[in-house]
Amino acid sequence: MKNYLLGCDWGTSSFRLRLINSADLRLVGEVTSQEGVASTFNDWKATGESQGISREHFFRQQLTRQIDLLVGKTAFDLRGIPIVISGMASSSIGMEEVPYATLPFPTDGSLASTRRLLAQHDFPHDLTLISGVRTQHDVMRGEETQLIGLLDLLDTLQVDVDASILIFPGTHSKHIYIQQQQVIDFHTFMTGELFNLMAYHSILSDSVEPTDLHTLSESDLTAFISGINDADASILNDLFKVRTNQLFNKLTKKQNALYLSGLLIGDELKTLLKQPHWKLILCSGNNLYELYKLAMDVLKLSDRTTTISATLIDKATMAGQVKIAQNQHVLLPK
Repeated sequence: MKNYLLGCDWGTSSFRLRLINSADLRLVGEVTSQEGVASTFNDWKATGESQGISREHFFRQQLTRQIDLLVGKTAFDLRGIPIVISGMASSSIGMEEVPYATLPFPTDGSLASTRRLLAQHDFPHDLTLISGVRTQHDVMRGEETQLIGLLDLLDTLQVDVDASILIFPGTHSKHIYIQQQQVIDFHTFMTGELFNLMAYHSILSDSVEPTDLHTLSESDLTAFISGINDADASILNDLFKVRTNQLFNKLTKKQNALYLSGLLIGDELKTLLKQPHWKLILCSGNNLYELYKLAMDVLKLSDRTTTISATLIDKATMAGQVKIAQNQHVLLPK
């Protein structure tokens, strides 16, 4: 199987394994599960460690089960195909901890921090673990691989990303600063996580009703925009307005959830108003795209914003894994 690679994106709470044709980045097949790094590590601590099974071997066993599922879906013989793993597998709770790369970080992935684990008799795959990147105040793991792949794809489309801030919405949104083909800084915003904490585990949970973002009315969007406009320098005070909105019957619970989302996304994106000379690139392939795009319109950031298609975002991690494999001279089967 010439030019094939197994690309694994192993996050804290999710797992995704893909068979990739590295010649054209064609996805041949994939399997996904909720058996993320955290649960795998906890299972090892609960059972594997007491049985004398090393952490690395326990993770290999989990990989073997997923590879077998992929074999069943694709009917391909995957023996000997190397695996490149991005995400949390290189963390302190992963297969093996790999030190972070540091800034400035070349966007071609040439200085990615990796660890090679050779094939074993019961696991016929060379493994490459990709670590993350750190600054003096922040870290990312997994996003750097997606970034490397995305910028490689954008280069083929002749999109100029110099002096740009790439915005990756999510549980932990990232704003990544690119200058002269290097990451020179990045910032993490706990936007999605804080929304979940407030909406499900705080006093505000009785005041909101999170909803399907695909079915929003005009009044729903108006509530979201109100949240954006109300976000100011005192987010702790702003959050309590969600409570009073419900107490004073100003908004329905569904609208109030969107107001809460507007407060948090607005607080995140208003930091970009302080960076007027940077181009902005919105990289969102999920259902947050419409909300972030609307927020950027409201904040008058759209004129300097380029939006990346969901198709490219979905392909970016694969492209990054292939690019790093090439940089690390991972031998693909002939």
